[in-house]
Amino acid sequence: MKRRLTLVAAAATLALAGCASAPPSSPSDSPSPTASAGHGAREGAQEVAEPQSALLSVSADGEVGVLDLLSGEEQTLGTIGSPQAIASDGRYGFVTTDAGLEVVDGGAWSWDHGDHFHFYRGEPAVEGVVEGSGPAVVTGAPLSTSGSTGIFFEGSGEAVALDMEALDAGEIVERFRLDTGADSGVVAPAGEYTVVATDDGSGTAVYDAGGEVVEGAGEECADPSGAVATRVGTVIGCADGALLATTDAGPVEFERIPYPSDEPRAEAFAGRKNRPTVAALSGEQAFWLLDTRERSWTRAEVDRPLAQVVAADDADRNVVAVDADGRVVVFGPDGAERGATDPIAGEGSTLVVDAQRAYLSSPEAGVVYEIDYADGARVARELATPTAPDAAIEVGR
Repeated sequence: MKRRLTLVAAAATLALAGCASAPPSSPSDSPSPTASAGHGAREGAQEVAEPQSALLSVSADGEVGVLDLLSGEEQTLGTIGSPQAIASDGRYGFVTTDAGLEVVDGGAWSWDHGDHFHFYRGEPAVEGVVEGSGPAVVTGAPLSTSGSTGIFFEGSGEAVALDMEALDAGEIVERFRLDTGADSGVVAPAGEYTVVATDDGSGTAVYDAGGEVVEGAGEECADPSGAVATRVGTVIGCADGALLATTDAGPVEFERIPYPSDEPRAEAFAGRKNRPTVAALSGEQAFWLLDTRERSWTRAEVDRPLAQVVAADDADRNVVAVDADGRVVVFGPDGAERGATDPIAGEGSTLVVDAQRAYLSSPEAGVVYEIDYADGARVARELATPTAPDAAIEVGR
């Protein structure tokens, strides 16, 4: 019998030590924050030599905990509402509850400097709530200390841009909140701007940091679904392909990347944080890879129904997936299988990929599985979190 799966994917950052060199990138391949001073530093935070990965867990009754994956130290942070879903930008946990979207600072983050990274460690904390109703579609910013995180509340049709500089200082501040009247949509950061696209046929609209519309900056996008920030720019899924929104501290520019065929479209994207390639399902037994550097799509068919795919986008171009039976499966970019686990995913599982490992939460088993996806999907550890992992995700990336 096939398991019914509800999966949330998130992206993870490149694991490099201190200011060691990252793979070469052109200026157009780097996030373009305006708040570059300090390179992501914050008063009270310590700069460290490597990513400070941790697992953020929330129990069914809302108890929040953090497990440090380097030291094994456990912390409990307080209580929020009962979790319905969880997402992360690599630093913050965004937890959907009856109150809206509750925000937890995982206490560690990275700052992408283009050719290298800076890593910081602070104190994890429950920050507050962005009020809203219904499922929250979250699009994280490339950097956790500047720009905005986009939120679309499907219950009310409200689009919200959450100010990340204020959140870094411990405050919940909305740059704007719009009542779109739409049933679905995406709110996507692009530098210091925010792109809003809904299913009402109006296309995209671009808003500045003050919440004002940038006249003439929008672009057509039929049936928008799915958005993700990549190393090159922000991807927004449309019926005929993707829009790539880029900005270098100036106006937002859009490039359309059309599908090469009429195969089933992408409706959600997932990849390692701030990498150029992202993955998406295409029908039941195939996935798309969108390479934002090359502005190109490739499609791979596989031998099993899939529930989720995430592009690791490393030298081996691994794609980590969960199939309909709950197995974590690793594919090459051509769809060739490279390894698989036993069925371990189920209702409420989340899948995250970083530079070395994938993390899959299992509320049913009460653990988070650490998977070495480069070694044939080997289960490296079964991790017990400080609270039950009814919602759990990797942070500190």
